[in-house]
Amino acid sequence: MSTALSVNLNKVALIRNSREGNFPSLIEFGNISLEGGAQGLTVHPRPDQRHIRPGDVYDLAKVVKSFPDAEFNIEGNPFAAAQGDYPGLMQLVADTQPDQCTLVPDSDDQLTSDHGFDLTTQSERLAPIVEQLHQLGVRVSLFMDPDIEQIKLARELGVARIELYTGPYALNYPSAQHSACLEQYRQAADYARGIGLAVNAGHDLNLDNLPDFLSIAGIAEVSIGHALTVDALRFGMPQAVTRYLQICQRSA
Repeated sequence: MSTALSVNLNKVALIRNSREGNFPSLIEFGNISLEGGAQGLTVHPRPDQRHIRPGDVYDLAKVVKSFPDAEFNIEGNPFAAAQGDYPGLMQLVADTQPDQCTLVPDSDDQLTSDHGFDLTTQSERLAPIVEQLHQLGVRVSLFMDPDIEQIKLARELGVARIELYTGPYALNYPSAQHSACLEQYRQAADYARGIGLAVNAGHDLNLDNLPDFLSIAGIAEVSIGHALTVDALRFGMPQAVTRYLQICQRSA
């Protein structure tokens, strides 16, 4: 089975937010992505609304529902407090009923997500959040480093998936440390699958480094936004989606 591609629209929203109005339209680019064959859309709303706004989450949930085989993935920090007209991640999830919610330990002052959960200190706090998401019928994924001991704790929390944070992999590509770094991710993914967790991946994956990463067997989904948006500037959005899909399909 090939790896699913979920297109993250955060950077399209960032461009939109640099001007008044709704150009570029996230609805339009969501439709282009799904019509081009992407298996899903991802959004990461933050309290400061630097890119995705609450209204975008509701709008894109409707877009995905018009593509019966596509999935909607909302990611973010469940502990970030409501702020202004940002109602909080869990309220957005409850209102829109995404297929998947990826919990990420990012703080308001981070430029972007840059580490996975430390479940030795956060499992107890996460447990009721995971249970609440299960009650909503939403699949839960945890943003994780390729650390086998941490992944073991994720399984104990009862989540269905983890998303491997691939920032260090991308940073080491194609340096002398690349092979060792890739092997660390391979071992982590194999371990996770062996204990019953499906494995997603995301962060700084691009057309150059994605093929090697997908030599790891059984990656269920990659979420790609920043690089895909840059490539859309080069090739156009339909062609960018096609190029990523071709790599994902070769992973089968």
